[in-house]
Amino acid sequence: MKTRLLLIFLLLTTLGLAAWRLYDWLHVPTISGLVIAVADGDTLTLQTADQPKLKIRLTEIDTPEIRQPYGLNAQQLLTQLALNQPATVKTHGLDKYRRTLGRVYVNNVDVNAALVEQGAAWVYVQYASDARLFALEQQARAAQRGLWALPEAQRIAPWEWRHNKNLRSDPMRMEAIAGCGNKRTCKEMSDCNEAKLYLTQCGLSRLDKDKDGVPCEKLCRGQ
Repeated sequence: MKTRLLLIFLLLTTLGLAAWRLYDWLHVPTISGLVIAVADGDTLTLQTADQPKLKIRLTEIDTPEIRQPYGLNAQQLLTQLALNQPATVKTHGLDKYRRTLGRVYVNNVDVNAALVEQGAAWVYVQYASDARLFALEQQARAAQRGLWALPEAQRIAPWEWRHNKNLRSDPMRMEAIAGCGNKRTCKEMSDCNEAKLYLTQCGLSRLDKDKDGVPCEKLCRGQ
């Protein structure tokens, strides 16, 4: 009898939470517009009927900063998912920079969740409440997708990186920790091995323009 009552209680609790989430979903302010710019992996600009340039910060997630390993990859993924596409945003107020916080949907895709699922974003633990995002992050970690394929030393949570003034202000230290310098083009690579390092460990996907896994064709031809 006690077991049955416990199961009933858990079922009612689950249904109650589901109902509350549905209520919350239906009553969250929604805005729609065209994505006209992508600043980084978790910030975009929306053009709406009322505002030509509305900054949107994707809520509950945090992608690597541009100077971090995989930062450019995260920006590129958000670009692929959203740029020049009509989007719907479930808003959640403003952040301290006056950007609109929101859950972004493009072509019925939950962009926030997609970034986590593909290993391009961390769940922003301090501000996250969606249990599904935590599950998606665990799956991405287990499958070593995206940033989770990087060496452990390079997987620095963005909020930790932003608060580490020594790390942000000392490029040499950043290079020592992450193994990534400031090179960005094939012309700057000394050899094929360095190009492969920047592609696979630093997330510099622009080196592999044809997406065949081989960076800097002229350097790596025949290797």
